[in-house]
Amino acid sequence: MAYQSYQPQQPSYASCVTSLRTSLSYLQSSVSTLDAGISDFPRLTSLLKTVRHYELIPQPTLTTAEASLRDEIGPFISLLLDRAEKNIDRQARRIETLKAKAELNAGRLTHYPSEGGSSAQQERQRRQQEREREKKLKAARGGRLDGSAALRAKVVAQRKEALKYSVDRLEMEVQQKERELRKRLERA
Repeated sequence: MAYQSYQPQQPSYASCVTSLRTSLSYLQSSVSTLDAGISDFPRLTSLLKTVRHYELIPQPTLTTAEASLRDEIGPFISLLLDRAEKNIDRQARRIETLKAKAELNAGRLTHYPSEGGSSAQQERQRRQQEREREKKLKAARGGRLDGSAALRAKVVAQRKEALKYSVDRLEMEVQQKERELRKRLERA
C-alpha cells in the first residue's frame, strides 16, 4: 500500500475554526446572560424563601376556641348593650322633658306681652313694688332695722319672691296641662 500523505484541506479547517469561534461567542454570551441572571441569586433566595405564615387548625379546635371566646366576652357584650339601652332611654326621657319645658316656656311667652318695651316697663314696676314693700316692712317694724333683723327681712322677702315665682310657674304648668288635655280631646 502506498503511503499517501494526508493533506488537510485549508478551507475546511478555516470553516471549523470560524464555527468554533462562533460557538465560543455564543457560549460567552450565554455565560454573560446566566451571570446577569444569577448575580442577584442571594437576594432572590431570601425573597423566595418559603415562610409558614398560617397554620391550619382542625375544625373542632376552632369551634372550641370560638365557644370559649363567646363565653368569655358574651357577658361583657350584654352588659354594654344594657348600658347602651339605658342611656338611650335616659336620653329619650331627657328629650321629652326638654320638649315639655319648651312647650311650657312657649306658653309662658304667649302669656306675657312680647313687646320689649312693655316687658322692661313691667320689670321696673316689679322693682318699684319690691322697694315699696321693703319700705312698708321697715315702717311696720318701727323704722330702721338692726343687722340681723334686716338680714331676716331680706331672707323672708327672697323666700316670698321665690314662692311667688313657684306659684306662677305652677299656674303656667297647669295651663300647659290644660292645653295639652284640650289638644288630646280634640284629637279623640
